[in-house]
Amino acid sequence: MGLAKKVVLITGAASGMGAACARLFAAAGAKVVIVDRNAALSEEIAQATGAGAPLVGDVSGSSFCDGAVATAVARYGRLDILVNAAGIIVRADADHTTDADWQRMLNVNVSGTFYMSRAAARQMKLQGAGSIVNFGSIWGSVAGRGHVAYCASKGAVHQITRAMAIDHARDGIRVNAVCPGEVDTPMLRQGGRDQPMSDAAMVAMADTVVPMGRVAQPEEIARAVLFLASDAASYITGTLLPVDAGYTAV
Repeated sequence: MGLAKKVVLITGAASGMGAACARLFAAAGAKVVIVDRNAALSEEIAQATGAGAPLVGDVSGSSFCDGAVATAVARYGRLDILVNAAGIIVRADADHTTDADWQRMLNVNVSGTFYMSRAAARQMKLQGAGSIVNFGSIWGSVAGRGHVAYCASKGAVHQITRAMAIDHARDGIRVNAVCPGEVDTPMLRQGGRDQPMSDAAMVAMADTVVPMGRVAQPEEIARAVLFLASDAASYITGTLLPVDAGYTAV
């Protein structure tokens, strides 16, 4: 896909789909910059992928995002690809979503995506080229019961994707999003749950709600990210790509 020696910055790269992206981009020959708030896991992924020192911090801060992009450019001379995989989830309806839950969801999922994309786009515009891939969700387009804040945040990510794609279409910058369905990640198994989801519970859930009858593995989503980031998708921008086993087709 022409990713050899491309410089890619990946947020949320210490686990789940972000880590899968880091591994696949590294295997494709890209120079990977790991960004995550978990220092220990970030170091593990950096060592496994041959990436340089990870950048540990919170994407909800605009100064951190500006600094992360500046560090990537200082390290490698440019930034070709940004993957915004960082995200959190609150499993609650409106009545049980606290002010703090709501604000944290917007800070990480929405502001983090915007701040990092803004910083990356400024650099990519100077270069005359670049690709941004955001992590949307099936629940950015359709509703999920008991997840009002998450649904709202991912809907905002979808609109950031579309709006920035239009704004930067003549700058040589493509902006797209993958919209995963159910994926076997720590967020699905644990995030916001009283008890981690067991293998049996995951199988039962998939059989009930997923047309293919199984949850995705993180690498299946990462492969879609690589496609959108690569020159193979050179005429694609402003797209929200469902990777959901047919969930949103129902």
